[in-house]
Amino acid sequence: MTTPTLRLTDASVTTATVDALVVGTVCGEDGPQLLPGNEEVNAAFDGALIDVLKVLGAKGKADEVIKVPTRRAIGAPLLIATGLGKVNGQPSGEQVRRAAGAASRALSGTSRAITTLSRVDLVAAAEGAALGCYLFTAYRSHNGDAPLGRMDLSVPSANDRVAQRDLAKAVATAEAVATARDLVNTPPNDLYPASFADRAVSLAEAAGLHTEVLDEKDLLREGYGGILGVGGGSSRPPRLVRLHHAPATPKAKVALVGKGITFDTGGISIKPAAKMEEMTMDMAGAAAVIVTAVLASQLQLPVEVIATVPMAENMPSATAYRPGDVLTMYGGTTVEVINTDAEGRLVLADALVRAAQDNPDYLIDTATLTGAQIVALGKRTSGIMGTPDFRDRVTVISQQVGEGGWAMPLPEHLRSDLDSKLADIANVAEHRWGGMLAAGVFLSEFVRDGIPWVHLDIAGPAYNTGSPWGYTGKGGTGVPVRTLAAVLADIAERG
Repeated sequence: MTTPTLRLTDASVTTATVDALVVGTVCGEDGPQLLPGNEEVNAAFDGALIDVLKVLGAKGKADEVIKVPTRRAIGAPLLIATGLGKVNGQPSGEQVRRAAGAASRALSGTSRAITTLSRVDLVAAAEGAALGCYLFTAYRSHNGDAPLGRMDLSVPSANDRVAQRDLAKAVATAEAVATARDLVNTPPNDLYPASFADRAVSLAEAAGLHTEVLDEKDLLREGYGGILGVGGGSSRPPRLVRLHHAPATPKAKVALVGKGITFDTGGISIKPAAKMEEMTMDMAGAAAVIVTAVLASQLQLPVEVIATVPMAENMPSATAYRPGDVLTMYGGTTVEVINTDAEGRLVLADALVRAAQDNPDYLIDTATLTGAQIVALGKRTSGIMGTPDFRDRVTVISQQVGEGGWAMPLPEHLRSDLDSKLADIANVAEHRWGGMLAAGVFLSEFVRDGIPWVHLDIAGPAYNTGSPWGYTGKGGTGVPVRTLAAVLADIAERG
């Protein structure tokens, strides 16, 4: 995990002894414009900073980074103008976060910088700066430039307690996201069910959480047929991890469930070879749930959080489960296996039933569940399904924190497509249309009536296979940690 040191400062940004000064620009009607709060900087350039930026081709668009040698106009030898794009009134937190991330990525190899983006939105500027610096270098024998070492965040008063509290929260959140990214980026020869469980327990116990791990013998004794079926083809047996944040006077109890398929070949219904290496990320939901439970403890949220995390490796072998098998899930429901590559919903079904036994006030699961999510919503937009009121509440929060989830329905007519000729339900529908929604309908069968429930399909947003953008590099993104954390904070405030 690589995050810079973040520090509040109320010193002059034009005289600060730093390597670079970061300012924000936006798309104006006549070209780039400086964000408000940069008057001092513009004056140091004799009011001509925008003219300089125009000569260098600046537009103020999102992800734009323009480097300007300052020639001693200010204390820093380099000025970074980072674009926010078009702004209607006040910039959004996500615009600030993304601009801060783009600037941090551009400052790789720099020891210290200062930014005025924090004058617009301190939390977003801090999160973006920290996450933009993220690098995963554990498996490189020769590293390139080191990430930015320190970012000073300009605020009216560095001693303001609200600002200090906001910065501490932003740092904790960014570190949680970075930890989730680390887990997702760890290759499957090192991250398999037993080692994943060990890492989860280590993180949780360091934060004071109660932990429980069920191994394959425990799973067999207690009847977790979905987890055992999916994990049966691997030489590395499955696990179920339970983490418990138990504050003294909780305002509500929230159950979190995350899919932890440490590698997915598709099993007997094997995937094509092309891009299969990306299936190392099929445990991103589990990573998000684990670090969110830890973050709840670190932030001392007055919400009881119980994470139930199934972990398995889906492999083809003589002991693998087959298309045509019938599995008896935890709780007794039988499932006909039509496709062994629809394994995530099987391990989640077991975990959802177990999670409901804790009688939570809310239940949230998240998973890299369906390729249909990417077809429907693309690589950056999660599909959010579940109980309508709670679904819409989570969707609004997801959009507010910049993770951009989108509410999707669970049409009742899709349930008949999951009818089985042998069992209570089949694990896939008879046709491929609406695959994301059908998977959500399947999961709903394992959620006890009366529990507000949300399912987040993060198949695309959890892993960036394209070029870096904003505060998001290649590989694991940490989605939906910030959404889950914000939902818990909202429940702590509103119930």
